[in-house]
Amino acid sequence: MQIREQLEQLIDAAVAAACEDGSLELEQAPEAALERPRDESNGDWASTVAMRSAKQAKKNPREIAQIIVDHLPENDMIASVDIAGPGFINIRLANAVLQGVVATARAEKGDFGRGTIPEGERKINLEYISANPTGPLHVGHGRWAALGDATARVMRHAGYDVFEEFYINDAGTQMDNFGESVAVRYQQLLGRDVEMPEACYAGSYVKDIAQAIIDEDGDKWLDADPKERMENFRERAYAYELAEQHRVTERFGTTFECWFSERSLYVPDETGKSAVDRSLEAMDEKGYIYVKDGATWFKSSAFDDEKDRVLIKANGEMTYFMSDVAYHYNKMERGFDHLINIWGADHHGYIARCEAMLAAWGWPGALEIMLGQLVNLFRDGEAVRMSKRTGEMITFEELIDEVGVDATRYLMLAKSSDQPIDFDIEVAKKKDASNPVYYVQYAHARICSILRKAADSADAAAAEAGDMSMDELAAKVIPANVDLSPLTHESELALMRKMDDFGPLVAQAARDRAAFRLTHYAQDLASLFHSFYTNCHVIGEEESVKNARLALVDATRIVLAKTLDLLGVTAPAKM
Repeated sequence: MQIREQLEQLIDAAVAAACEDGSLELEQAPEAALERPRDESNGDWASTVAMRSAKQAKKNPREIAQIIVDHLPENDMIASVDIAGPGFINIRLANAVLQGVVATARAEKGDFGRGTIPEGERKINLEYISANPTGPLHVGHGRWAALGDATARVMRHAGYDVFEEFYINDAGTQMDNFGESVAVRYQQLLGRDVEMPEACYAGSYVKDIAQAIIDEDGDKWLDADPKERMENFRERAYAYELAEQHRVTERFGTTFECWFSERSLYVPDETGKSAVDRSLEAMDEKGYIYVKDGATWFKSSAFDDEKDRVLIKANGEMTYFMSDVAYHYNKMERGFDHLINIWGADHHGYIARCEAMLAAWGWPGALEIMLGQLVNLFRDGEAVRMSKRTGEMITFEELIDEVGVDATRYLMLAKSSDQPIDFDIEVAKKKDASNPVYYVQYAHARICSILRKAADSADAAAAEAGDMSMDELAAKVIPANVDLSPLTHESELALMRKMDDFGPLVAQAARDRAAFRLTHYAQDLASLFHSFYTNCHVIGEEESVKNARLALVDATRIVLAKTLDLLGVTAPAKM
């Protein structure tokens, strides 16, 4: 149980005891609801329960606060309690309680701050990126890759059951256009004068695919049946781009448990029915399908959508929304209870209709949409829109090539998804404190350096070479029964308070789908460590102080590394 939870139980017990002996008259006592004081000099935690009880109790909040303090159970956690302002109950913890955070972090290591979701909690499908396999992933896809992966990591650490999925938009006219684009480039490369239709893809990558086909097949397809040629090129180009998406996302450290093909929604199963058929039947059984002017409609206006939506056109052609309907029904068929989709902000208009389809089947609230804003690229403050290499839009992989995976991930996660990201390429490449990811990683590397300095030469060399993990090195240089009582300097206490915040922060970030908060936490923890490094010597102090501080920096290493891990960023042992 977290320190905050234990303190809240003490205050709740005090309120209950005061009500029981008649000191307070409350029909329904407010929860303790502790929060960090804005001014650390006021203590470690503060409660506004007295002020929130005043109307019910018909007493002055300061009087109520004193009654609650007088009824606090005996405990070893609280060093002092002050009543401040209109009735704040400010609590200062015993040093031993904060020192216990160090012991817990070092004992639990990568499990520090891990939460547990009650039995029966929902099984969650998290879908993100879901790009068309008709070209390279762009920088916006990179933001969804970072956001989706970090969201999954944070939610899992908080105890949620999360399944990651990429929806491959491999059906529809855009695939035929892609095949035709390659066919045009193929003919052009072989000297034929043909124009690229307006609806086709004109990027240089299309020419690369066409050249690859020439290298394999020569001019075999030059005078072939246009439809046969388009279909052959479509499938080869599709396979190439899908493989590229797999490669780039894996390079970025983002992996999916399922790459779901849109085409599969139209393939009949052993019963002769497709996912499209089953979703339509289920919606029709609920009475929300009707035919008008030869088209098949979904009565989405019954669920607060602005108008009804066409699923199948009068000519028999399926709409894009029909695929969405079948796909989301398929997810629920696969046993998921809650669906989270990460979409670009330009898809805002699709939310109501998609929420309506889940509600029509009897699953209101089962769909959650996270909208992400754009990424604006800059170089030294100047907007960058075109690739120097191709003269076209900068691809996601080009950005990774220039600034690296860690910087890309960290800066893509630096703000809430509903805010645009201004990504300065030159800042991301800097090796100083102006680069946030460098600043945090340097704190981790500095800790590892301290541990190496505390070790004998052989162990330090082994750790330097990577033959000994930092956990193993720490176990050698820090006594198993290390006395943490010397940790009383304000810089030490500040570090321990911040580490105590980690578990609740993860829980809140998971609940709010707000992985960006961990970048702020990492910055704060790194800053507090750098201050500690300035104010408190480790090597060269008397043995008891040295060992206690080594344990503190080791705990900081563990928490900082875990924070970075939840963001998908590495924690280097040296820089």
